[in-house]
Amino acid sequence: MPSKLQFHINKPLRRIAYFCKDDGQIFVKVHRGCRSRRIEEKVALITGGASGIGQSTARLFLQHGARKLSYVLCDITCETDVKIDVDTAISMYGKLDIMFNNVGIGGDGEPGILACTNESFKKLLDVNLFGAFLRAKHAARYPVLSRVDEVQRSSKSNFPLHAFTASKHAVVGLAKNLCVELGQYEIRVNSISPFGVASPMTTDILNMGKKKTDEFISSGEILKGAVLEPEGIAQAALYLASDEAKYVSVINLVVDGGYSLTNPSFAIALETFSPSPHS
Repeated sequence: MPSKLQFHINKPLRRIAYFCKDDGQIFVKVHRGCRSRRIEEKVALITGGASGIGQSTARLFLQHGARKLSYVLCDITCETDVKIDVDTAISMYGKLDIMFNNVGIGGDGEPGILACTNESFKKLLDVNLFGAFLRAKHAARYPVLSRVDEVQRSSKSNFPLHAFTASKHAVVGLAKNLCVELGQYEIRVNSISPFGVASPMTTDILNMGKKKTDEFISSGEILKGAVLEPEGIAQAALYLASDEAKYVSVINLVVDGGYSLTNPSFAIALETFSPSPHS
């Protein structure tokens, strides 16, 4: 059985406990909670909670009243592990209110279709798509016991990373189909498509520090004067998981500052175009 890390919140004093991961060690800290508690008493399962967007979401959920947050270290592509993860939460807390499927990988960064190996393509789809499918499948086994607010995290890319792009579009499509099927059980299904975030995974891929990664990402953004941090995606997940979004389902919440609305091809062509003096 995979190892578990459980979070319990003491009701008095609005104090919260959360974790941060540093060199493989888990630290629990206690701080004052916020007054606005938007997911009071809800039970949440979060994948990818050790760093980046997942860790920020775990902290924010706890600040907003999630009494019990379970972060289980498991192989999300293994159905047995995923089933144990969900069953453990249900057996301990009697319900499951929120499932945040956050785990994802970027692949090997192949520059084109000819460089994309079969093994790399399959591995990325296993993690980004099949893992999300398994989590949704087993969370949906308890629709009568408790409403589950399902949040899938997607993202978009204009680069020729075919496996990555295919997996993210597939997650959005999966969320749409799940919404149609599970709405009768009071289950909402939404997805989030963020712009680039200087998470540990991104800095590792780019081989840059956080500051340089932020600068690199900001150089291509449309909305200037703001930098998207993992906390920004956590806020989006909190909204979708809260009762404020009780009639919001099948939305793909795009948090990219307008980036996905643009096509840079024409501007790039203009920069490299030198008209003939006789034209």
